[in-house]
Amino acid sequence: MELQQMRYVIAIAETNSFTRAAERCRVVQSALSHQIARLERELGAKLFERTSRRVRLTPAGAAFLPAARQCLDAADRAAAEVAAAAGEIRGRLAVGLIPTVAAVDVPATLAEFRSHHPQVRISLCAGASEDLAEKVRSGTIDIAFLGLPTTARPQGVRSHVLAHDHLVAVVAPDHPLAAESVVDLSRLSTEVFVDLPAGTAGRAQADQAFAAAGLTRDVAFEVTTAYLINRLVEQRLAIAMLASAYVPQLTGLATIEVANAPTRVEHIVWSRDGHSPAAAAFLEILGIPSPPEDR
Repeated sequence: MELQQMRYVIAIAETNSFTRAAERCRVVQSALSHQIARLERELGAKLFERTSRRVRLTPAGAAFLPAARQCLDAADRAAAEVAAAAGEIRGRLAVGLIPTVAAVDVPATLAEFRSHHPQVRISLCAGASEDLAEKVRSGTIDIAFLGLPTTARPQGVRSHVLAHDHLVAVVAPDHPLAAESVVDLSRLSTEVFVDLPAGTAGRAQADQAFAAAGLTRDVAFEVTTAYLINRLVEQRLAIAMLASAYVPQLTGLATIEVANAPTRVEHIVWSRDGHSPAAAAFLEILGIPSPPEDR
């Protein structure tokens, strides 16, 4: 079994096509097909079901795919460790971030990182804090920026607190509340809200504050991006509550302080099992020391 065969399997699974997989891997299709057939003979099982119209994983292929990814990740990490020992940082850096990260200017940080380590390939994914934490725990991503209520802490990962913040109300400029400098949760509870999906850490920050005050609110719109929150508020379909440090990134909205405002903590997290040289270099740029166990 060869690493290149595993790369072919992953490419086919992700493209659902032998032709597109061959193009991605920069190999002629006949050579790719030959290697897959050779691997299937060695494993004693078909990995793909092939018809004239589609290609899909068999149950055996679905079982093989996660292990193949882990093997390739391990091989890439081994090569990166060797390069780091020789003074060169390369390999992959996968970063996850919540839509409203504000404690760190991520693009500016990546620009500085890239200027020092141009050989590192970087991937970004946005998501909910709990999903990103799980991806760090499973090794799918290296580092994640999270936003959690003050009552929660990242579990199963190493973490560093970046900032504490409070939520503010954001409304359209011509909304009746726009003229107010301060408003309380009781007044806000009469409005229609747009927020992140129920059950997410980002949503819990406001939900917990309203519940603690004995109030309920109408969340008529659930979205997964800050852009959509901005647009729905701008159209006067709803109001929102967002971290005060993030709000300056929005356009065309009015901001109102909340007297009994919900609070949140921004964290950066990485694996308990240590981190890659690229991840260590990224943390170093942020001025975050690695625990002795990570070194």
